[in-house]
Amino acid sequence: MKILKIIPGPLLIFFGVFCLSFGGLIVKSFETTNLWQILFWRQIFFAIIILVYLILVYKKKFLTSFYSSGLEGFLGGFILAVGFAAYVFSMYKTTVANANFIITTETIFLALFGYFFLKEKISLVTLFSIFLGMVGVILILGSSISIQSNDQFQGNIVAFLMPISFAILVIVIRKNPRVDMIPAQFTAGIVAALIGWAFALDLSVSTHDLFLAFIAGFFQVGFGFILITIGARKTPSAMIGIIMLTEAVLGPLWAWLFVNEDPPVLVLVGGSIIILAVFLQFSSLMKKEKKY
Repeated sequence: MKILKIIPGPLLIFFGVFCLSFGGLIVKSFETTNLWQILFWRQIFFAIIILVYLILVYKKKFLTSFYSSGLEGFLGGFILAVGFAAYVFSMYKTTVANANFIITTETIFLALFGYFFLKEKISLVTLFSIFLGMVGVILILGSSISIQSNDQFQGNIVAFLMPISFAILVIVIRKNPRVDMIPAQFTAGIVAALIGWAFALDLSVSTHDLFLAFIAGFFQVGFGFILITIGARKTPSAMIGIIMLTEAVLGPLWAWLFVNEDPPVLVLVGGSIIILAVFLQFSSLMKKEKKY
């Protein structure tokens, strides 16, 4: 696990986002029509991988890691659980493109929360990158979000809980950089699984769906959030938001390639603008590192 401390924070976050970007594709590939079953099994496997990580890092003292994370850890875990439930709900009810592009509003929340609660200054490059990224998002939203049914409307609205909950989690992490927030993710997994259990009624699923839940829990959210949580300790909030925008490009791409969700031309144009925003932010980061 020492290698994770060597890798730059922004790069860890990008790898984490890459993992998360497969979420919509996986949810759309389930055979079950019960979204709460998906949530339950996904979060059970997620909690397992987080527990394995904690045991590998803390060994016999892994139980003390929960105590050490304190109230901040519990708060972060509860907030993340809400985000997990909202993610599955929105991906199930609306399109992958719609959900992913709504998630990108976390860029605004991260920059604003970071400014007000952490007193983090927003550089002109970052501000321009945020503006450029959101222009891309607006183009995508204008092309992709259409209220075709009550279910889709609900999915679009609930989707906004994800960027808000994620932004709050990142601020908690940034506010307490010495506190390991990985235990909070175990809490989030268990709480989200309990939410799924409460509404699912029947937890029996096919072998196919159980395998997808395993992939989602271990790879998609498991590795994804571990990498993002570690990377967030050493990455400014606004920059995290810019990097997270790449999920809005990759998520619909996987859906287009594997489940035939064809994005309109404006979606591709908006996605290209988002990638440009991310490139500008990384270029700025590289220049700063060369100075030191």
